[in-house]
Amino acid sequence: MAVDFKTFVSVVPHVTAVRKPVLVRGRHGVGKSQVVYQLAGVVGLPVVERRASQMTEGDLLGLPSTNGDVTTWNPPEWFKTACDTAVVLFLDEVDRATPEVRQGIFELTDSRKLAGFELHPGTLIFAAVNGGEHGEQYQVGEMNPAELDRWTVFDVEPTVEDWLDWASENVHEVIWDFINQNHMHLEHSDDFEPNKVYPSRRSWDRLSECLVSASLLNEGSDLGAVYNLTNAFVGFEAAVAFRDFVENYERQVTVEDILDSGKIDRTAEFGINEHSALVEKMEAVKVFDEVLAAGQVQNLSDYFLTLPSEVAMKLWTVLGKGNIENTVALHQATGSDGQTVSSYIVELLTGENGE
Repeated sequence: MAVDFKTFVSVVPHVTAVRKPVLVRGRHGVGKSQVVYQLAGVVGLPVVERRASQMTEGDLLGLPSTNGDVTTWNPPEWFKTACDTAVVLFLDEVDRATPEVRQGIFELTDSRKLAGFELHPGTLIFAAVNGGEHGEQYQVGEMNPAELDRWTVFDVEPTVEDWLDWASENVHEVIWDFINQNHMHLEHSDDFEPNKVYPSRRSWDRLSECLVSASLLNEGSDLGAVYNLTNAFVGFEAAVAFRDFVENYERQVTVEDILDSGKIDRTAEFGINEHSALVEKMEAVKVFDEVLAAGQVQNLSDYFLTLPSEVAMKLWTVLGKGNIENTVALHQATGSDGQTVSSYIVELLTGENGE
């Protein structure tokens, strides 16, 4: 059964604590390598990465030398580093490696040594592959039961929320808003047609870097260039939708519009999806981590009182993850129309008017 990244990050420390190797399986571009580097940062270890698909036996074992009639192996620099100091040893694309290289990795994963050299006690072993339940979509080698038995195997299927949480600090806000409101364009999850460009989590990140560098997400930018670049990175369908989104972005309602300016009227035609997207953006920018000013509380209460029940409770939940003073202040607030927030919450929970 596949797990999302939140679950993976919460349980994998139990595996690394006993120095067992971890194999991450999943579709391309979902962030497998990224999460390994994030975990390395959490434990404060540098990453030594090698593409197993590009390795030969010599790249794995090193070169031999003789002393009289005795032959010894001189380990390659990357492996000696993993033996001398604590690192995260990350072997990518293991299922694309040659059988000889994979046999060598057998020993690494089974006994933490290779050709007589032992890994540092603090070194952690991670690997990533495109195999598993999606393996038929890739030109990869199958991993037999004896090979898999030497790994702790996690199949990852990250949620859209996993990406939005990461992307809130790593991609441009226009792209974040687009994916937040158009989940279906984040990545392709069906079978792939040959030679067709599809969106992935990785390709949106790369597109963001390109558009930011070219200053093409500023007001009045060249929409033709935005479309052509987006088409090249994520494919036709997503490019068409994203171009239209950028063209109309100035009409988007921002968190500042609601909290700072009180432009509640701009959400008058919103449906549940639009309201939910706005609440998700409030959560992403962590606006409730700091204590809201009195005017912001008033504006928030006016907005809260317009929300459909399921979105109102979603906003209440998001508010509860931040500073508790904001929850108390909103609960005690009265809207500009005279209705109290507390009575509206009672009405939402019971279906009855709380006044």
